[in-house]
Amino acid sequence: MNKTIIININGTVFHIEEDAYETLRNYMTDVKRHFLNSADSLEITTDIENRIAEMFTDILARENKQVIVEQDVRLIIEQMGTVEDFEHAEEETSTTHSNYAYNNSGTRTLFRDPDDHLLGGVCAGLANYFDIQTIWVRLAFALSVVFFGTGVLLYAILWIVIPRAITRADRMAMKGEKLNLQGFKNNFEEELSAVRNHLSNLHAEARPIIYKFRDFVSEFFYHLGKFITGAGRVLVKILGIAILLACLGFAIFLTVCLGMATVWGDSHMHMFPFSIMSNQYANRILISGFVVAIIPLVAIFLLTLRAIFNTRTVDKSIGSVIFVLWLFAIGVLAYYGTKVAAGFRSSASFNQTLTLKPSSKNIYYLKLNDVKYFSHEDSVRLNMKSNFQNMVVTIDGDDFDEIERNNISINIEKSDVSQPVLVETFHAKGSRYDDALLNARNTKYIYVQQDSIIKFDRYLQRNANTGWHDQSVELTLKIPLNATVVVDNDINRHINGIVDIRECNTTNKRSEDFPSAAFVMTATGLQCKIDTLVTAAVKPDSAKVVKPAKVK
Repeated sequence: MNKTIIININGTVFHIEEDAYETLRNYMTDVKRHFLNSADSLEITTDIENRIAEMFTDILARENKQVIVEQDVRLIIEQMGTVEDFEHAEEETSTTHSNYAYNNSGTRTLFRDPDDHLLGGVCAGLANYFDIQTIWVRLAFALSVVFFGTGVLLYAILWIVIPRAITRADRMAMKGEKLNLQGFKNNFEEELSAVRNHLSNLHAEARPIIYKFRDFVSEFFYHLGKFITGAGRVLVKILGIAILLACLGFAIFLTVCLGMATVWGDSHMHMFPFSIMSNQYANRILISGFVVAIIPLVAIFLLTLRAIFNTRTVDKSIGSVIFVLWLFAIGVLAYYGTKVAAGFRSSASFNQTLTLKPSSKNIYYLKLNDVKYFSHEDSVRLNMKSNFQNMVVTIDGDDFDEIERNNISINIEKSDVSQPVLVETFHAKGSRYDDALLNARNTKYIYVQQDSIIKFDRYLQRNANTGWHDQSVELTLKIPLNATVVVDNDINRHINGIVDIRECNTTNKRSEDFPSAAFVMTATGLQCKIDTLVTAAVKPDSAKVVKPAKVK
């Protein structure tokens, strides 16, 4: 059982054993006696005491104890150096005429230099850390401003991250000077020498305007910081609460989306982006993506909660496990995302030509088919024969997402024969050409012709359990010369070319909302049919004008 006492070293209270206190008191008495005749002994000894207090604090935190023992005091004295060793070193220094200030062998620490700064002292701090001239660091930052302003952003980040050298120990560590008795004395003497030189040359110095601007900016940011730490605390808490609510809301949204995707099963696979994933990868991508998104949200939530309400953080071991889990989820997401992306590397297409029935009146009506077609699996699941016998199921316009609705396009051209022809060109992508060709082949498109009415399906159908690989079909409808084509508004969005239903109805003095418009196939393509007359087109290889002909 040892007796402990309480001491105060420059405002910091320590519990120390009585033997350790006697050793420390004798050491400090020798130090004060040695520096008694110095220019400012009080400042030197105060800096030494501050350094000892920092070392005591580090020892207590590192060894997780509450009392300073004699072994700790002797370790600090060994690092700081005894007065006898210091006096012996001074004698050797005076004999060899060497200067300690230029024999720095300590470890450099990165600080912002408060004595040599234009703004925040970042450049001078970096120069001290890498032992180079400050002008080169400032020049590098000035040149980096040209590259999209990266220098300004980097300087602002370093200004926030790098601490400012406040104490003499910080400034000594910044320059790599040893933090012992000899180092403190030499640093203080250098500082006094610099002050004397500055005062002696003060009459010849002209204060540059950039330094005045620097002082103004420093004062401005100083008072701004006071305002933020005072009245601005309320704003910081409001901002933190907003961040907490945003993280919580987004986390709930992600959880609901994952739950709905899991509950729906295969019913969501026609929707983007699920449609681009094959069934064997969908769940893995969904779960890994959820983990990748939710863990940063939880981290931001906990850090903000700690900053505002000073709550406890997650244990380091638990945090490490969560971080490893997050990295693993990123790897899984990247792996399967790459496999999905590889399915779009190659393209393939094929076409087939279908002969349509000619219309008796040489008129063709183009419409969208409202009938919904079911696969065999869907028919069995819904029991179509019993539940919907003698019924026609129609398609709602919002049944399919934008990708599925935009995978068909229709071209209308002049036919070289006397009957209409439909050319279907199927396109798809895949990891290889063979896969792309099979993906295109595993699709089908349905159209229905009822005499003069041709109904086109709204979308290209894919086989069951087939992922989306940019499948599309391009339809080329070839109409005989002088045939009339009546185009509905609904199908107009799928037709490529110069078919303008609204303009044609306006020309014929009809309402712009009229459901359809009539066009006539000429030698140069479709033209709006004006009442009962069709303006004959001029042949490309002849300047002869054909007189207008009446249409029955």
